Amino acid sequence: MEVNIGYWIGFIVFIIIMLMLDLGVFHKKDTVVKIKEAIGWSIFWISLALLFNAGIYYLMGKARALDFFTAYVLEKSLSIDNLFVFIMIFGYFNIAPKYQHKVLFWGIFGALIMRAIFIFAGVALIQKFGWIMYLFGAFLVYTGIHMITGKEEEENIDPNKNFVIRLFRKMMPVKEDDAGSHFFVRKDGVLYATPFFVALLFIEASDVVFAVDSIPAVLSVSKDIFIVFTSNIFAILGLRSLYFALNGIMRYFYYLKYALAGILSFIGLKMCVNEFCTHFGYPFHISNYVSLGIIVTLLTISILLSLVKRKKAE
Repeated sequence: MEVNIGYWIGFIVFIIIMLMLDLGVFHKKDTVVKIKEAIGWSIFWISLALLFNAGIYYLMGKARALDFFTAYVLEKSLSIDNLFVFIMIFGYFNIAPKYQHKVLFWGIFGALIMRAIFIFAGVALIQKFGWIMYLFGAFLVYTGIHMITGKEEEENIDPNKNFVIRLFRKMMPVKEDDAGSHFFVRKDGVLYATPFFVALLFIEASDVVFAVDSIPAVLSVSKDIFIVFTSNIFAILGLRSLYFALNGIMRYFYYLKYALAGILSFIGLKMCVNEFCTHFGYPFHISNYVSLGIIVTLLTISILLSLVKRKKAE
């Protein structure tokens, strides 16, 4: 079934309406998002994605529904790594809890636009240069290995050393003292950016880095732009509520990075193997059923092992 323009318009309009309701109605005031509320919103976004998945199954068939679900689970699992960066950014810039939802809202709004650009560019490259699948696959394997063997740098990250942040500070003065939830303030006729905006800028810059990993990984599941785009968007939309729901326990996920490294490495190998077999006419193919099973298994094992280690530590 061909995805006509009506599906695209309907989906985009729906997302815009949901975002407007989120910031303009449900989170109009700057308040601390409580765990119970965050869990409720997480369940809402996951349920919405599953409902959309059911619609794909009904309208487009079982194969595309499986592609969507696998891509959604993959993107959701890889996006968990973003949560650690959110914690670091808010701590570094001293963003008060009651303002964090607003920063994440605009950060993820920008991420939606950038992900769309990455997805369309990625699909266009694959359609024009089939061999680029090998390049994507090798990069994912390298990233997975580097996550295990690389030095622990995240805790010592200084956002002010980031190229984008340093360039922005040269272009515009930053008022370091507290400015509430304003992105910009004017003093003595001079317009200043605030740490609130710099934190948002760093979130956007970090998402570009994460997209370099996640988009090629999702393209290993499907090259259908509609499936890749919608699964990616649903995974990102639920990221804010997931952050507030897991914020207090993220540091106890000791083995999560090993699961993510394994997922990236496996997806990279899958891309290379499937492309090789397709190119030379071999019947072997790593299906999305296998991918989904490995992703869920690795995540489950990492969580269980983390819980065991936490229990022993206590």
